[in-house]
Amino acid sequence: MKLNGFPIIGLMLVLFNSLNAQEMTAREIVDRYDARDDGHTLEQDILMVLVDKHGNQRVREIKSYEKKYGLDEYRVMFFKSPTDIQNTGFLTYDYKDKTKDEKQWLYLPAIKKVKRIPSTDKSSSFMGSDFSYFDMTNRNLDAYSYKILKETMVKGDKVWVIEAIPNTEEEIEESGYTKSILLIRQNDYVGVRGIFYMKNNKTKFLDVKEMHLQNGIWVYDKVSMTTKKGKHTIHKTFLINSNIKVNQPIEDVVFTSRRLIKGA
Repeated sequence: MKLNGFPIIGLMLVLFNSLNAQEMTAREIVDRYDARDDGHTLEQDILMVLVDKHGNQRVREIKSYEKKYGLDEYRVMFFKSPTDIQNTGFLTYDYKDKTKDEKQWLYLPAIKKVKRIPSTDKSSSFMGSDFSYFDMTNRNLDAYSYKILKETMVKGDKVWVIEAIPNTEEEIEESGYTKSILLIRQNDYVGVRGIFYMKNNKTKFLDVKEMHLQNGIWVYDKVSMTTKKGKHTIHKTFLINSNIKVNQPIEDVVFTSRRLIKGA
C-alpha cells in the first residue's frame, strides 16, 4: 500500500471502466490501486508518535518530500526532533523497473556519514517505528500472487479484501512478510487497511484513521501501524500529516546525497 511519504499506501479517485467488480481479477484491482494518480510531487510535515506496550510515547518531527521522475519516485525525509536524531536524513530512489534495485541511504549526523541500506536490512525497523525500510518502497507487483478473499465494509465504504502471497523465498527474506492482506475501496481504489504477516510470527495492522481530498487527490492525515504477537500489542506507530502540499514545485537538488547531509 502507499501512504503520503510512506509508500505502503496512497491516493486518487479513479473511475470504473466497463469492467464491473464481479469480472475483475485480484491482479486487475491491485494494478488499478497502484496506477491511481497520487500527484506528481508531495511535501508535508509528519509527526511520528511511537507508543510502547506500556503506553509510553516518543514523538518525532519529520519534513518529507516526494517527487516522480517518469515512473520512478524519489523520496527524502529530514528528522527535525528530538535532539538525539535531529538532522538525520533518509533518501529513497524507488524504480518502477524492478530489475533495478531501489536505493536507500541514511545520513547519521553523529558520525557524519551517509550509510547505504542493503537489501538484507530492509525488513528491519525504520527509525524505531513499526514501519520497515521495505515499507518505504513500492512493491514489485509481479513478485506476488493475488486472490480476492471477500468483500466487506469499512467505515461505510465497500472494499475488496485481497490476499498477496510472495512468489519467492527471496521476496519473503527481503520484505520480512510471508503474506499480506490489502483492503481496497471499490469506488476509487484507495487502500484503507492492511495486515502484514511477519516471519517472526508477529503481525502488523495498518489502519487509515483520517484522510481528505486535496485538489481531487486523496491524501492521508492520520495512519496507524500496530505490531502484535497473538492478541497482545507490542508496539504502535501513529503518523500524523500536516501542511500537505500536492503538485507544488520541488527542486531536484532536494533529492541528492549532498542535500541529505545539509538537511531540511
